[in-house]
Amino acid sequence: MINFSTYKCLLWDFDGVLMDSMPVRDEGFKHVLAQYPKEQVDQLMVYHRINGGLSRYVKFRYFFEVIRKESITEEQVQAMAAEFSTVMKRLLLNEQLLIRDSLDFVRRKYQDVPMHIVSGSDGVELNMICRSLKLDHYFVSIHGSPTPKNQLVAEVLAKHQYDPAKTVLIGDSINDHQAAVANGIDFIGYNNPEFDHNGFHYVQSFSTVS
Repeated sequence: MINFSTYKCLLWDFDGVLMDSMPVRDEGFKHVLAQYPKEQVDQLMVYHRINGGLSRYVKFRYFFEVIRKESITEEQVQAMAAEFSTVMKRLLLNEQLLIRDSLDFVRRKYQDVPMHIVSGSDGVELNMICRSLKLDHYFVSIHGSPTPKNQLVAEVLAKHQYDPAKTVLIGDSINDHQAAVANGIDFIGYNNPEFDHNGFHYVQSFSTVS
């Protein structure tokens, strides 16, 4: 069993870890890219689901530069991200999407150990969602894209002078694991069976964690 008492700081991914938002994110990409061929959008969906921790900015660039093999300007990316955010703000303000298992743990422990959110979701949008759903007071700070997750983690560690050896990132994607490794902190997988039994620390349910 994983001993969380050894950690002096917990960093949380958001999508798929604190909120079951990935299906909604799927719909956002499909909405914004509705004018493009379905088979190309389906290719993006595969990339999006594998790389849950990457930002929408990276994914829109991937769609055009890798899948469609054409250039896209920063202005175009920003416009698509803004349209995507409009859809997200409408669909994600839904308490039914919250993952009770992990959030019950957060509620039990947030006064004992500092917690932060480091997410691939847009930072402004994420803060608005957390405020609206009354989650923000559980976390010292809430961070998102367009800053890459590796950098977000590094900035939180530096600003609060946390010891990397006593810090852990809880996530559900390979990008979360990569961000943890890049910053020399532990990683614990959650809500992704691919991390279970594959050499990763993994929590099946926080109801079993003291």
